[in-house]
Amino acid sequence: MRPAIARRLWSVGEPVHAVVYFSPVAADRWAAAGFRGFWRGYFATRAAPFGPVGPAVVTATFFNFDPRMVARALPAVWEMGTPADALRARLEAAVAALLDVLGTMAGEPTVAEAAGHVRRAIEGVPPDGRPLYGANAGLAWPEEPLEALWHGLTLVREHRGDGHNAALLAAGIDGCGAHVLGAAVGGAPRTVTQPARGWADDAWAAAAEDLGRRGLLEPDGTATPEGRALHDAVEASTDARALTPWLRLSPHEVDALVAVLARLSGRITAAGVIPTPNPMGLPLPPPD
Repeated sequence: MRPAIARRLWSVGEPVHAVVYFSPVAADRWAAAGFRGFWRGYFATRAAPFGPVGPAVVTATFFNFDPRMVARALPAVWEMGTPADALRARLEAAVAALLDVLGTMAGEPTVAEAAGHVRRAIEGVPPDGRPLYGANAGLAWPEEPLEALWHGLTLVREHRGDGHNAALLAAGIDGCGAHVLGAAVGGAPRTVTQPARGWADDAWAAAAEDLGRRGLLEPDGTATPEGRALHDAVEASTDARALTPWLRLSPHEVDALVAVLARLSGRITAAGVIPTPNPMGLPLPPPD
């Protein structure tokens, strides 16, 4: 099985997970649980598998946020609720957002089948060197199919994200530099990623200067051939590191899973819940 299948599964699976970050229905659930303010809710619900951690752990593991942005939410957010409260709010918000977008599609038998495929793929994959995946892998699997699918795709995306961070570190690219280089090769532009990740203008300029000194960035901010090659190498390494779970499925199971997730993510695209471009750098699949 080629690493390209890992990228394909990311492209169709990530929207099903990420709807929780963009749906107003989900944000309302966070607020109802006491986590008021989008970024407080985001950091609380995504960091909750670690327990009541402070900003250092989240800065290190989320990787691409300005530390000052993280520190504005943590650890103060734990005065709004416990990590257990945040985990409950997270799952309830995800299900509410998916039901809002998918409607009756959410109850189709194929959703349960897809949840089973994802669970067989990711359950028990070793957490070595993957802290966000490892923290989430310690949570109990939900029994309800839509909840189980969302939980499984959360494990998949954090497994992939941990591998992506490792690939960036191996290439000598830090959190802000990753956004600068991504924009330089035609990915999500600065106007999208900089405010969403909290980087100040001076930090962005310093990252661009560093990439320029390394011969990766042109004076106009576009990538040099060397910069594009490095970016492509990081993405290829990410795909290769993300392939492990999918090797546990047969080609037929992979094809079946891609088909279901493509349908679900196509409906999410059609609803316009996740913008394009977006801070995740996710190219959305065509509408269903």
